[in-house]
Order: sequence, then structure tokens, then C-alpha cells
Amino acid sequence: MMRLLLHRQRGFTLIELMVTLTILAVLASVALPLTQVAAKRSRENELRRALWTIRDGIDAYKRAFEEGRIRRSADDTGYPPSLAVLETGVTDQRDNRGPRIFFVRRIPRDPTCDCPERSNIDTWGVRSYASTADNPQPGRDVYDVHSLSLDLGSNGIPYRQW
Repeated sequence: MMRLLLHRQRGFTLIELMVTLTILAVLASVALPLTQVAAKRSRENELRRALWTIRDGIDAYKRAFEEGRIRRSADDTGYPPSLAVLETGVTDQRDNRGPRIFFVRRIPRDPTCDCPERSNIDTWGVRSYASTADNPQPGRDVYDVHSLSLDLGSNGIPYRQW
């Protein structure tokens, strides 16, 4: 009889197992949204860094243009003709040996773009100097860049307007 009692006390009851599984399900349902928010914030931080990198390269190109280090023509605005120029560089007009001036090491990829078939440069929308801020359009130069994503940021502003 004593053996039978000891044997029955070793296992878990069905109710104990159900309570444990319910607690685990509640914890998982709380953790999932937190990981999604953390992933979105991480992607947004990447977007901020990428925009800063490209915009800093555009500004560096403009400074080099104003310093006379880039070949000029009468109708140039001083902004790069394409994003690729920031990466491939231009010949320094001040130096006889003609070294190249590079403005970014590489064009970063837009982290909000879920399009693996596109190149890094093609993941960005560009705004020319001649277009308005509320309706950015490409043109013969690159004055600014923006994300092509239609999603909203965690601050409620579309990524396209960052």
C-alpha cells in the first residue's frame, strides 16, 4: 500500500501541467510584441545612420565643388549627378597627379526595403535640387535622398519623409 502511495505522488497532475502551459503562453504573448518593437527600432536606427551617411557624402561633394576640387560647368548646381558618384569618386582637379576623391565608402542599403533584387543605390529615392521638398523628384543631380518605403515609423511619420 505504501509503495502505491509513493508511486502516485511522483508525477504532475493534468491541472498543474495546464497551469504551467497557460503561464508560458501568457509570457510568450507578452514577449512577441516586445521583440517586434525592438526589431523595428533597430531597423529605424539603421535607416537614420544610412540617411546620415549619404547626406554627409552629398554635403562633402558640395564642399569639394565649392573649393574647386571638382570639374565645373556653367549649369552645375554643385550636387552630385548620381549617388554612384559618391562611391566611385571624382578626380581631384587641384592635384596634378589626379587622385580620386571619395565621399562615402559604399552606399548603404535602405533597411526598410524588402527587395533583394535591387542594388543598394536603387533602394533609395532621390530628390534633385530643382524639385520641392513636399514632392521630391529625381533630376539631373542628387540634392537629397529618402526611403522608398510606404511604412510609418514608430514616431508616426512615414519613412519616406525622414
